[in-house]
Amino acid sequence: MNLIRRYFLSLLLLLFIHAAFAGKVDTVKTFSSAMNKTIKAVVIRPDSYAKNKVYPVFYLLHGYGGNYASWVNSVPQIVQASDTYQMIIVCADGGIGSWYFDSPLDPQWKYETYVSKELVSWVDVNYHTIASPAGRAIAGFSMGGHGALYLAIRHQDVFGAAGSLSGGVDFRPFPKNWEIARRLGTYANYPENWEKNTVINMLQQITPGALALLIDCGTEDFFYQVNKELHDKLLELHIAHDYISRPGAHNWPYWGNSIDFQMLYMNKFFHRTSNN
Repeated sequence: MNLIRRYFLSLLLLLFIHAAFAGKVDTVKTFSSAMNKTIKAVVIRPDSYAKNKVYPVFYLLHGYGGNYASWVNSVPQIVQASDTYQMIIVCADGGIGSWYFDSPLDPQWKYETYVSKELVSWVDVNYHTIASPAGRAIAGFSMGGHGALYLAIRHQDVFGAAGSLSGGVDFRPFPKNWEIARRLGTYANYPENWEKNTVINMLQQITPGALALLIDCGTEDFFYQVNKELHDKLLELHIAHDYISRPGAHNWPYWGNSIDFQMLYMNKFFHRTSNN
């Protein structure tokens, strides 16, 4: 009986410790001058966040139809991960279906500018961050997987690492899906917009050694083939990256598992760059 009692007391102590040391979640309001509107974000700080220390920042992007709260609501373990890895996590808002572009057709739609410049600058001003590519990583799922790679490739002076979970890394096979045509025009009428803004066609823009990359997609995902083709093209171009493929579909159970690998990967990136 004493052994059983000690076991449960130990279990309760572990649960208490786990609950006591978790990230602090802030829902903040940021302002986009480029779009002249206020946009919310979630910022998660380590429990031990201190003013005399600077922290790396991991930006997370949601998929089509989501918002700034998608990650923290669906994968709550990221709050604990902020404390475990001593990093700030920022969950950005991508306007439901922005694909994280600055639209060439709609001058009021500038989510590339917002995330890569305005949000990053706001976070650096309001939190104690490592304000360099060595201290910034970005990842996302689905539309956000495209967005993370897209923004990292176009802004290698901002982000040093990028990850994609089930990302829409080549959206040309899906010309009528997810409002992409609203941002770029139809593929039939504006093929150049689609060709130059799909991630798989942007790989030559990567400066050798500038980006740490982790690509992850399940074998039952409708984006699996385009992710496999992205992996093959990265190999062809001799661009260093990590690639994970395992059974799984386009859903939260897969992303909830995948984010653990992304966190570990980004933590290793931050430690590696801080020691250089």
